[in-house]
Amino acid sequence: MYKIRIILDTKEDVIRTIVVNNNSSLEELHQAISTSFGFNGQEMAAFYRTNNDWNQGEEIPLFDMSEIGVGISMATCFLNDTLPLENDKLIYVYDFMQLWSFYVEVIEISDETITDTPKIILTVGEIPEKAPVKEFTSEDPEKEEFDTEFDYDDDFDFNNY
Repeated sequence: MYKIRIILDTKEDVIRTIVVNNNSSLEELHQAISTSFGFNGQEMAAFYRTNNDWNQGEEIPLFDMSEIGVGISMATCFLNDTLPLENDKLIYVYDFMQLWSFYVEVIEISDETITDTPKIILTVGEIPEKAPVKEFTSEDPEKEEFDTEFDYDDDFDFNNY
């Protein structure tokens, strides 16, 4: 059994703790998270691997996006492989148009099997009407400014192509 805490990335505390079985896929976790926050689970979503400082890493998409062969997806990733240890973390983004962002952390792993899973065991706060606005900033102020002048050749004839 996995006990997982999910925190909405917002100023107010909006937290859910859910219990799922060890052999659950990330697709099942996606459904459990979306349901626990009142979503229908029909929007695109992705998990992102992360380190202890919540730096976003490799994407685990809802569907296999590979052009050839079998790629990574939520259906092919399982909790016991993706999050093998307590305190392992993921970032979860639901609805790419709204960008609902969540911090997902394993708070307990046990060999206990629960038949009625997924199960919400803690609810704190209410989800806001709209997704919190994301500010995309850089830690390096020099990278915030960029040159908006474009060098292009006005004499280039695009009609030839």
